[in-house]
Amino acid sequence: MNRTSLKSHTGRNTSALYLSFLVFAIALAMVASAHAQTTLVKLSTDTFHDSDAQHRTEVEPDTFAWGSTIVTAFQVARIFGGGGADVGFATSTNAGKTWTSGYLPGLTDNYKGGSFTAASDAAVAYDAKHGEWLISTLPIVNDNGEAVAISRSTDAIHWSKPIIVDNSGSDDKNWITCDNTTTSPHYGNCYTEWDEPGQGDLIFMSTSSDGGLTWGPAHNTADNASGLGGQPLVLPNGTVVVPISTLGSMIAFRSTDGGKSWSSSSIIANQNYRGEDGGLRAGFGMPTAQIDGAGKIYMVWPDCSFRSGCSTDDLVLTTSTNGTTWTKIARIPIDPVTSTVDHFIPGIGIDRATSGKTAHLAVTYYYYPVAACNNSCKLYVGYTISQDGGKTWTKGKELAGPMQLSWLPNSQNGLMVADYLAVAYSNGNPFGVFAVAKTPSGGLFNEAMYTTKAPLLAGADEPRLSSKGEKPVPNAKGKYVWKYYDDDGRYPIPPAKQVRPSKQK
Repeated sequence: MNRTSLKSHTGRNTSALYLSFLVFAIALAMVASAHAQTTLVKLSTDTFHDSDAQHRTEVEPDTFAWGSTIVTAFQVARIFGGGGADVGFATSTNAGKTWTSGYLPGLTDNYKGGSFTAASDAAVAYDAKHGEWLISTLPIVNDNGEAVAISRSTDAIHWSKPIIVDNSGSDDKNWITCDNTTTSPHYGNCYTEWDEPGQGDLIFMSTSSDGGLTWGPAHNTADNASGLGGQPLVLPNGTVVVPISTLGSMIAFRSTDGGKSWSSSSIIANQNYRGEDGGLRAGFGMPTAQIDGAGKIYMVWPDCSFRSGCSTDDLVLTTSTNGTTWTKIARIPIDPVTSTVDHFIPGIGIDRATSGKTAHLAVTYYYYPVAACNNSCKLYVGYTISQDGGKTWTKGKELAGPMQLSWLPNSQNGLMVADYLAVAYSNGNPFGVFAVAKTPSGGLFNEAMYTTKAPLLAGADEPRLSSKGEKPVPNAKGKYVWKYYDDDGRYPIPPAKQVRPSKQK
């Protein structure tokens, strides 16, 4: 609108028109703020040329930080049948200012003499007692998970050949953590978790006390629990807590003796999971979990319990200080409960220098602006911040997108960016790593790992949103059905067991 048209109105109409224009401008600014692009930094590129992989692709990162060092690891050159041509890494030794990337040597036959045909499921930990960085991987032979392996490094750049933790076959969804509390009776222990889809997702745990060089025998829980996507965490007193999902429920189990034995599992909460449109692989709705400086556990997963008709997945949060009792789930208010936005594949990070009511949390996630998008879905990466222990959160902000689903590599369970994410705090600053796909060219994909140039911080004047008072919709029921024990679709769940357990025996 120009000045002439404004002057042609009466003073009263001009004021009304100006007010309307001001309201519109404010609304537009709010939308622009919510969708403002952050400057991204590309961390790595798929340089492989093997014929069984979908080049150029990188998917499924895990990220961990200790001091000024941040390490992320991920699949490179996704293979339809499972895993990638190798596992890549990117390391910053100066708190996210610059990065060095490469591949894990001796893992696959695609790089420096490995014997496996592919590798998957990278998870990163640091053992402060022994000064060792550890990347846990799932080596694969001809599309079948064959082992759990550990690559070690003292500088997070030069990595050893893998050490085999387990090679019993059909291993899946490994994870790793270390006890870095100097006053803990088990300081320096590291714990790795995996499951066996061939045995109905039977859970296994193994312990190392020498920086990941050797690993003890594999143990089950006292009740032989089954699960997928466990993420072990260590409390300051040395107790290990492993939250994990199982057929639409979240459960947890513990060890109080340094991994010599593991308790029976207990129910945390049921999960109502809508699942995502567009044929996207979204990681079975698996949880993400981290721990604050005082030992409080924060666990997040996608859930539609707060939406009428389970119309979209929100991210929900529960907490625990001991791993046996958990708070009721609360919705993270990334978007209003009336919105159409679908949220999934979350990754949580916590500043270990903070705790309790002033704990600093960051969550990255993928989302669709419209959940019911059928085959016209647009994929984005977003994040939200809490600086009061999850009591309030910033409105969701866009990090990357929109991505066309046709830009993503395929897998047995759908088009892929990740089954999980993570955020790492380095010197008080959170950095997330995530896969971003761009327009393919030259017959190749264009999907790689990215982080942000600046940390994921919240402005002092940003509104903080609360979901206090919100309650789950009665009789909410997600439409997603867990049909396979594994995330690659090779071990079907018998129809009689395709329901969540009412209790864990």
